[in-house]
Amino acid sequence: MKKEKVQERIIRVASDLFYRQGFNSTGINQIIAEADIAIGSLYNHFSSKNDLLQAYLIKEEIEWFKGFEEHISKISDPREKILSLIDYRKYLQKSAKFAGCHFIKIVSEIGDSSPVVSDFVKQHKLKQKEIIRKLVNDYAEKIKNVDANLSTENIFLLIEGAVVTSTINKSTDAFDQIKKMIEVQLP
Repeated sequence: MKKEKVQERIIRVASDLFYRQGFNSTGINQIIAEADIAIGSLYNHFSSKNDLLQAYLIKEEIEWFKGFEEHISKISDPREKILSLIDYRKYLQKSAKFAGCHFIKIVSEIGDSSPVVSDFVKQHKLKQKEIIRKLVNDYAEKIKNVDANLSTENIFLLIEGAVVTSTINKSTDAFDQIKKMIEVQLP
């Protein structure tokens, strides 16, 4: 196993803390202590806590899309890929012990105080929606009576709602319910 680089360790520790206890509740000193580094090491890699937040969001986005690609890599049917996206989001919620979406959490905490962060999150969610749009368009090519735009919006909103609901209820039931709804919508 390769040795973790200092920058990677800082991002990993900060990511865990930002996700578990929130960005505003995480101090630089705690990151330094838990990463077991000197203060100079942190500032050699990141000019500020906000700089570290940006690195966290980029890391989470890369991992999200890479994980989804791996999750659907053996599936060829577009409809099954769409349903697999629901399974992927369900998996993410379970593996995070129902702590919620990294991106929803950070934007709800930071709000409009950081346009860079809110714009990043909006773009991330648009990328997720574009994945759905591509899958729905691929499916619609086979099945002519599908309104691709309406289906894309519905699927995106159902999944996001299931993420929030499962976070609140600490259960995957919402994902099972929306999967049934989407199966009906995509005959």
